[in-house]
Amino acid sequence: MCIAAIAWDAHPRWQLIVAANRDEFHDRPAAPLARWEAESGVIAGRDLRSGGTWLGVSEHGRLVLVTNYRVEGFPQPERPSRGALVTGLLNGEDPTSIPITAYNPFNLLCAAPTGARVISNYPTDHRAPMLPGVHGLSNGAIANPWPKTRQLCGGLTEWLEGDSADLSALLCLLRDDRAVAGDGPEPRLSSVFINDAQYGTRCSTVVAIDRHGRGVITERRFDPQGRESGETSISFAWPAVGAGDDLQVT
Repeated sequence: MCIAAIAWDAHPRWQLIVAANRDEFHDRPAAPLARWEAESGVIAGRDLRSGGTWLGVSEHGRLVLVTNYRVEGFPQPERPSRGALVTGLLNGEDPTSIPITAYNPFNLLCAAPTGARVISNYPTDHRAPMLPGVHGLSNGAIANPWPKTRQLCGGLTEWLEGDSADLSALLCLLRDDRAVAGDGPEPRLSSVFINDAQYGTRCSTVVAIDRHGRGVITERRFDPQGRESGETSISFAWPAVGAGDDLQVT
């Protein structure tokens, strides 16, 4: 389970805003947000079991995040880690041609200064431009977001319309552990923040990139009791449009 609200090209100041929670078993080892090898330009947490990541940015001009897609019969443990998709795309792989059928079902966002693209491999190969606006990704169909995803997107929309300089307010939105009624996952998983000692929200991440390519990524981490256990914030810069990545989203 993971959830993300994304504002792409939806505000005069901000080119991209991401507010996301990573939900995972607490006993799965992970390294906190950090800069990876200097030449890679990657800033991300790291899954210490499979070596990939769930969300990251590259100073070469990319942001990538992935969410699992809940489907009966999956995940199948013999399939490769979906975190490898994120790492590959952060390192410059072409999102229009990467092989995706071998992976367990997923939803994925790949964004660059020139455009953003949504990719999914269930029920079929889906790769489409992300239009300007506020969008949600979670563990169901992109076209039919769960109630908690709509709630988080609504909070992000209100933030954009109000005091859109206070990034800490987005971390507060991600900490909402109230169950959300509706046609979605079972009650214990129906909140934006999942507070559970075995499987719950491991970290909240906010990424903000302005129209000049200046960005900041903040990760707030939580222990099995849902208590804050650490926070990291790293500033970065994307190259100017024309000097960096081109997702060819037209």
